Amino acid sequence: MDTALDVRHALTDDELRRLDAYWRAANYLTVGQIYLLGNPLLREPLTTDDIKPRLLGHWGTSPGLNLVYAHLNRVIVARDLDAMLVTGPGHGGPAIVANTWLEGTWSERYHDVARDEVGMAKLFRQFSFPGGIPSHVAADVPGSIHEGGELGYALSHAYGAAFDHPDLVVACVVGDGEAETGPLAGSWLSNVFLNPARDGAVLPILHLNGYKIANPTVLARIPEADLLDLMRGSGYQPYVVAGDDPAVVHRTLAATMDRALDEIAEIQRRARSGGAAERPRWPMIILRTPKGWTGPNEVDGVQVEGTYRAHQVPLSGVRDNPAHLAELERWLRSYRPEELFDATGAPVDELRTLPPRGDRRMSANPVTNGGVVLRDLALPDFRDYGVVVEEPGQPMAGATGVLGPWIRDVISANPETFRLFGPDEVASNRLGAAFEVTGRAWVAATVPGDDHLSPDGRVMEVLSEHLCQGWLEGYLLTGRHGVFTSYEAFIHIVDSMLNQHAKWLKVTRAIPWRQPIASLNYLLSSHVWRQDHNGFSHQDPGFIDHVVNKKAEVVRVYLPPDANTLLATMDHCLRSRHYINVVVAGKQPAPNWLTMTEAIQHTRRGLGIWEWASNDGGIEPDVVLACCGDVPTLETLAAVELLRQHLPNLRVRLVNVVDLMRLQTDTEHPHGLTDNEFDTIFTQDRPVIFAYHGYPWLIHRLTYRRNNHENLHVRGYKEEGTTTTPFDMVMLNDLDRFHLVIDVIDRVPGLAARAAHLRQRMVDARQAARDYTRRYGEDDPEVAEWRWVRETDPTNP
Repeated sequence: MDTALDVRHALTDDELRRLDAYWRAANYLTVGQIYLLGNPLLREPLTTDDIKPRLLGHWGTSPGLNLVYAHLNRVIVARDLDAMLVTGPGHGGPAIVANTWLEGTWSERYHDVARDEVGMAKLFRQFSFPGGIPSHVAADVPGSIHEGGELGYALSHAYGAAFDHPDLVVACVVGDGEAETGPLAGSWLSNVFLNPARDGAVLPILHLNGYKIANPTVLARIPEADLLDLMRGSGYQPYVVAGDDPAVVHRTLAATMDRALDEIAEIQRRARSGGAAERPRWPMIILRTPKGWTGPNEVDGVQVEGTYRAHQVPLSGVRDNPAHLAELERWLRSYRPEELFDATGAPVDELRTLPPRGDRRMSANPVTNGGVVLRDLALPDFRDYGVVVEEPGQPMAGATGVLGPWIRDVISANPETFRLFGPDEVASNRLGAAFEVTGRAWVAATVPGDDHLSPDGRVMEVLSEHLCQGWLEGYLLTGRHGVFTSYEAFIHIVDSMLNQHAKWLKVTRAIPWRQPIASLNYLLSSHVWRQDHNGFSHQDPGFIDHVVNKKAEVVRVYLPPDANTLLATMDHCLRSRHYINVVVAGKQPAPNWLTMTEAIQHTRRGLGIWEWASNDGGIEPDVVLACCGDVPTLETLAAVELLRQHLPNLRVRLVNVVDLMRLQTDTEHPHGLTDNEFDTIFTQDRPVIFAYHGYPWLIHRLTYRRNNHENLHVRGYKEEGTTTTPFDMVMLNDLDRFHLVIDVIDRVPGLAARAAHLRQRMVDARQAARDYTRRYGEDDPEVAEWRWVRETDPTNP
């Protein structure tokens, strides 16, 4: 620690005594949650009847979290701070629950858990108990935006919360086990994107208690000089607080927090008074305290405190080992609960006056319940940005390129509540129009020739999908809006993060005081079918499958077939609440099929018959050709034209799907079609040839309960790919127009015999197309330049 730091006068003796009492109370409540089923104030000697049948939870990190929480409360009161806490060691759930009960917020959210002896008993009983609450800092916990059960995301969430919240201080406890994860290691550099003139501040607190569940932690064992250099190299001024004497640690931590907050205030003052927009050296704290501090020092002659053995439940045999039960009682009484709680079981007046009041409490800060502060976006009318479609298939335009100007104007209209996130791919995904009004957020050094770097940038680009996802989640959870654009194949990197966010959304739907937040919107481009130079490594549409595994009430998947439909879809997504929306759209020039009016109607329906491409005349067709995704739509329409030319008497119905979840039944997904609606569109007994953007088995999974499932044949990506031309790519996966015609011939009853010559021509056409690409290195112009020609109705020329 900086030797110039004077800790002698950081706290008066009275302040130290009261702060330590508050810490002891939080520790007592933490231990009680892990162990006690009854006798919460130890008014009687402990018996096995007072002990929970299953001892679950994590003690090891909890005393450190209680220490940090108590000290943050002190500075919030002293400075009238707007502050919140992100807890990386999510297993410290009982500690944060204890603090929210002490400061009254838990009882305000859950009226049956009052701040008295009865309420304390309920607080203890509910923890890790059937019908109760999880052991993590879950969504049930007021003030939490981050469960922390899966490690690695605390710091990115904290920075996401700080963006565009200029008065907010986000304290973030990073566990030393969590610090070993890749996402957290990358998160230290988030300060490169934090503008002290307009954003809030993040105060990282690296909590080194030395051990994970069974092993020492890396950052606790490397030389301290190396650790300090690591933090300085990441742009921080580290301050070390270390020890196992509570009085010394209290004084040192108080002085260190005061210094850190003074430095934050000075950094912001300089930036906001016209100072140079440059990357400051932000303070951070390295807190070294024993794992399981104040718990049993030894159990059965083996060291526990300060070792990995304190990680979970230090005394595991209290129900059948009298010595363990006696040690638990000694441990609980060491906190002197009779000094901390009055005759009713409420915290004594001295403790009730220590926390902040009202919204200043970290557990009651409105931004931690983001829906409370969420405001609708000002969205420009997307209809003004569409392409003019005079005939289906014209003009040629890349969908995301058309979307870009609309996103640009969304940014302009919402300068403090909307950001665009992407891993160095915004321009590549044809959203570069955003740079007409903003830059890429950046407060590090710039050099001549840099492109659109700005401290005020609204585009968040960093080559880490984990950081983009974490920042956006933190931004959404604290009441703002955003879009994450990425290459389709590599969005898989955040599969696990999506899991956690989906679970958060699912759980919070059932928590009455949690208000809905803005949806997490993914825009995936550079997709599987157009990786002309990247090839097989960039070909994977499986993120959709992963998303569909989540609860139906929180996931939506859209595959708009053209630019106008993409505009209508994105407008819908940015207006939606509490969903995960996945939108897949191409960036390359492609046909546009629907007028804006048609696109809006089609998007609202989610799927529909394209009458202009069908010739069933409103009666039952011989075959249904269905498509979902821009490239499958193109190939399906080309197949329809071939069928129209060569088999003019075949009644073909074309169905396009935008909202993938419409395929499920209405009993399985809120967007699902009823069986009657599904049968009306897809028929009950006719062959359905379905060209799908992703893995074909997903369509079977979504429709397996439908009446006509046995006649459903799906073409899609089957893990065949390479660096090749667009049409060769679809041929590799049997999704091409020629193969779709073959499928029709093979599956329409009675057609095989009379269409044998056509089938052979389709086989030959596939081979000719492949030969052309191998000879000339590009697709045959007859394929690449194909355009839909509307068939003239002879009765209405």
